[in-house]
This record gives sequence, C-alpha cells and structure tokens, in this order.
Amino acid sequence: MSSLLYYTLPALSSYVMLSIFFLRRPRLLHTPWVSAFCPRLGAHRGGSGERLENTMEAMENAVAQRADLLELDCQLTRDGVVVVSHDKDLSRQSGVNRDVGSLDFEELPLYKEELEVYFSPGHFAHGSDRHMVRLEDVFRRFPRMPISVEVKEQNEELIRKIAGLVRHYERDEITIWASEKSSVMKKCKAANPEMPTAFTISRGFWVLLLYYLGLLPFISIPERFLISFLPTIINRTYFPFSCSGLNQLAAVVSKWLIMRKSLIQHLEQRGVQVVFWCLNEESDFEVAFRLGATGVITDYPTALRRYLDNHGPPAPAS
Repeated sequence: MSSLLYYTLPALSSYVMLSIFFLRRPRLLHTPWVSAFCPRLGAHRGGSGERLENTMEAMENAVAQRADLLELDCQLTRDGVVVVSHDKDLSRQSGVNRDVGSLDFEELPLYKEELEVYFSPGHFAHGSDRHMVRLEDVFRRFPRMPISVEVKEQNEELIRKIAGLVRHYERDEITIWASEKSSVMKKCKAANPEMPTAFTISRGFWVLLLYYLGLLPFISIPERFLISFLPTIINRTYFPFSCSGLNQLAAVVSKWLIMRKSLIQHLEQRGVQVVFWCLNEESDFEVAFRLGATGVITDYPTALRRYLDNHGPPAPAS
C-alpha cells in the first residue's frame, strides 16, 4: 500500500497542478473561437417585458435599445411557414386551443392584448402589434442582427427550413442554433454546420463534470455559446418545479455548481461566450457581469441598456 501511495500521490499532485495551470491558460492548448459578434444585450423573445413577445414591435423596440442579440423560438405552420413563436400550443399566447402546426400561416390568431411576463410573474406586457411573424420577415427586417434560434422538438422540416433561410440570407455566422436537447442539436448541426451552436442541457452537464474532474482544459469544445440560466433567479422569478422545496434545493445546488469564475473565465478565454438568462433586475445584471459573463438576455432591454450605459460591465471581483 505504501509503495502505491508513493507513486500515486506525486502523479495525482502533478495532474492537479497541470489542470489548474491550463485551466487558467487554455490558449496554450487551444486556439480560441473568434466570434462575429459580442452579445452583451440580448432580448428574450424579442423583449417580451416591454412589448408583446416575439412581435415585430418588440424586436423594433429591442433594436432601438441597441440590442446585440434577439432570442427567438420557432414553430412550423401547416403550410410550411417558419414562424416565431415560443409555444407550440396557442392557448397561452392567443387563447385559441390549437397547435401552430394545425393552422396555415394566414389562419394564425392574434396575440392576446396583454401577456404575463414569464420571468417577472405578476407583470404584463402590452403592445399595438399583436401579429405573429415569419422568421423570414425578421431576417429581412434585421439583416445583420445576430439571432439565437431555439428549436424545441425534432421537426426535421422545421430544422431544414431554418437552415435554408439562414443560408439564403447569408446569416450563417450571426445565427445561433439553440436547443435543450442534444438529439435536436445533432440534426440542427447536420442541416447547417456553418452556424455556431449553443450548449444543450446534457452538454452543459458534461462540461461541468469535466471541470470538476480537472479534464476540461484538455478537451476540445465545439460549441461557441453557453446560454445558461442564472441560479439566483430560481425560486424568485423562475419556478421549474411545482414544489417550493425543490426550487430552493435547485437554487442552492445549481448556484454552487455553476457560479464559478474560474469556469466562466476559462470558457471566455477559449472564445466560448457565456450569456445568462433571463435576468430582469439590476442586481442580477450585476451578478452576471461580475462573474465575467459576456452578456445577459433580458425581457427588459431598456433596463439593461440603461444599466450598461450608466455602469458598464463591472470589473470582475478579485
């Protein structure tokens, strides 16, 4: 046993020292990704706290606040039109108990006159524009605006059409593939491998595991964006579980796991831009930027713009 420890302890110590060394200096092993844009201010669902979500009016408002990124979700209509819609079922948005895919584009109902802001419970957005929009119209209206397009389900026709629109409008470098599911992301990358990708949930957990095992500095990372929730909003504005006790536990555990400056700084040095969502309060903006995040996705682009103009990104605490 003593001879085993004699060899094991020095080897383990050397491994730990090398891991820490390259965690802090990843460019000695990896060439960092070079991004075409820096998403400091991202507008969630186009800025759903200030105008009705995913409408052209909301996006116009976000662009007026000098947003760097629009975050959108897409669905496919019965007649094959890619529309910007968070929900597949239109009940919450429009009060119509139909799926987007069961209607032609011209049959889609108007949004309700007011919609609750999901990440600001008890607050409601209004707007004069209540129309659902085609993704193609968004690309035409904002030809150089970076956009994150989230695909929620394995709809190969939807994925293929999004990929085709991105190619047609020459937006490969400024349109992000996003999905929670790795199976969906695999199809997205196959449809248009030139588009940058964000981490899926399982890939995010994989990176955390590698980080805590000390292996992350030695592993290649194909993703260019980590779009992660900020753990401090759990149990305050974001309730993934119906049980408050589980929300409290999720907040504590995820905060301990994710909010590691050394991890975020390592990813940033490798060109992986870290963006936290969905933050609607100045105190949360402060937390995200002090951690070293590239940017924030918010329902309130005016509030985030005011914060950035007044404070700028705070210097990371030592």
